[in-house]
Amino acid sequence: MNSSKPTANPPTGKAPQAPAHAQLDLEHFLPYRLSVLSNRVSSAIAGVYSERFALGITEWRVMAVLGRYPDLSANEVAQRTAMDKVAVSRAVARLVEAGRLVREMHDDDRRRSVLSLSEDGYRIYDEVAPLALDFERRLLGGISEAERAVLFNLLDRLDELELQAEAEAAGG
Repeated sequence: MNSSKPTANPPTGKAPQAPAHAQLDLEHFLPYRLSVLSNRVSSAIAGVYSERFALGITEWRVMAVLGRYPDLSANEVAQRTAMDKVAVSRAVARLVEAGRLVREMHDDDRRRSVLSLSEDGYRIYDEVAPLALDFERRLLGGISEAERAVLFNLLDRLDELELQAEAEAAGG
């Protein structure tokens, strides 16, 4: 009689077989790949501004958008960045409290507030923007100009297609 306990199948070097469920090959699933890449790139560049200015990724994105497009509402910032409205609202509150953003009432619609960078906000923006551009240059350094053009054309096309798919899903 064998006194040893039965063990699971011995390791074979192969990945375990998943039960018979739907399969999602994440390595070839575009939303997953884009999300992972975005998170990795955002985290890498966040080191540029998080240590020096105590800014989180969401806060920097809000500042970057307002540096390029001043006088937007928080909702418009959320739309431009495709970030969650609550996350944008919290980031805006932190930035206003820190004196990096100014919130004013819209000239034509007194119910609507608009945001812009404060003097301190622009000082930070003017320091971080060149660092971000340098990071992008290093990131894309191994990609030819022609490949970059293809990449950005494909990103623009994917953006168009996603908006179409979103509209179709909302409509039916």
